[in-house]
Amino acid sequence: MPMPSDALIVVLNCGSSSIKFAVFDAAAAPLPRVPLWNGKVQGIGGPSPDFGETGVAAHAVTLDPEHPHTAALGLILERIEARLAGRTVAAVVHRVVHGGGKYHAPTRVDAALIAELRDLIPLAPLHQPFPLKAMSLLLERHPEVPQVACFDTGFHHDLPAVEQMLPLPREVGWDRGLRRYGFHGLSYEYMSHVLPERHGDLARGRTVVAHLGSGASLCAMRGLKSVATTMGFSALDGLMMGTRTGAIDPGAILYLMEIEKLSLEEVGHLLYHRSGLLGVSGISAEPRVLVRHEDDPGETGERARHALALYVCRIVREIGALVAVLGGLDLLVFTAGVGEHNDFIRERVCRDLAFLGIALDADANAANVPVLSSAYSRVRVAVEPTNEEWVAACHAQRLLRFAS
Repeated sequence: MPMPSDALIVVLNCGSSSIKFAVFDAAAAPLPRVPLWNGKVQGIGGPSPDFGETGVAAHAVTLDPEHPHTAALGLILERIEARLAGRTVAAVVHRVVHGGGKYHAPTRVDAALIAELRDLIPLAPLHQPFPLKAMSLLLERHPEVPQVACFDTGFHHDLPAVEQMLPLPREVGWDRGLRRYGFHGLSYEYMSHVLPERHGDLARGRTVVAHLGSGASLCAMRGLKSVATTMGFSALDGLMMGTRTGAIDPGAILYLMEIEKLSLEEVGHLLYHRSGLLGVSGISAEPRVLVRHEDDPGETGERARHALALYVCRIVREIGALVAVLGGLDLLVFTAGVGEHNDFIRERVCRDLAFLGIALDADANAANVPVLSSAYSRVRVAVEPTNEEWVAACHAQRLLRFAS
């Protein structure tokens, strides 16, 4: 049913150290891609959390050290209520990383759903717990406000069966839900909307989107649909990331547990929190920090160079694999924090993909303009900011029929 013209949709993207939010006009049709306002609390659980929003510069905040996420969510809700100016919140939408085998379409939140999604925490321990905390808190404090869960696995739900299977005995693998689900689906879904607008029919051909952030994955798209992706059963798979290993020989895990005597908990912490760019470099999980150390003398510079070289190598290798699946490449798109803002990563990746006929325009790449490739490149290379919040808000609008 149509909602009052003053109704709002609030999108929450809750992570381990930050909560982002965006507020949209629920009755607008089509829904504008730029929110009415947005913001985030970051540094949650750390020594110096801060909060910023549209029109308000980021500033330090104090959060309850025993319950920092609850305090951060409370702060966001207070700010939203202060800015409502008589308007009503018609729905709250949550990005949920894992929907398992049961949930892939946007779904109304209730206590039963929260309980089922809690069982999936081991599949995405860095992400899954935090939207569930927000759902539970809102269900307790504002039961009258509808909530919607949107799943990052949803865009990959129709992957070809061969791309979903794991090479395990069926009775312990497929039959028990162990399969390749794929992630960053809201980001890739946004690309399926915006890329044809920007690049026309080229985007409907053989496209690889590189979602490079603190978490990272690639998606091969044909006809704007996912046909292969690098993350699989969990958000540990595929590319090397800021603190996560990406794909790793399972024999190495067995060795760590059997010979080095690491416990299951210690191995999990190692794979999720101490590896990737941070682990290899010993310096930082952030490429922009590491690139400043490449010329340092001694071990510091060497480790920074090794970390960035491995990071780029893994991206290039996985793009090559997806190009093989697609049978060629028409469009390569970089998105998310690293992909959108780190021109030196894009340059190194494209340099090593020159065999595909990729050639960057150095000035365009440095300026972060939408098309980065030169006129003689056989593959168009682009950068496109992602907009997961808009996708989630659109799903809520359709599910709850807010638009008039």
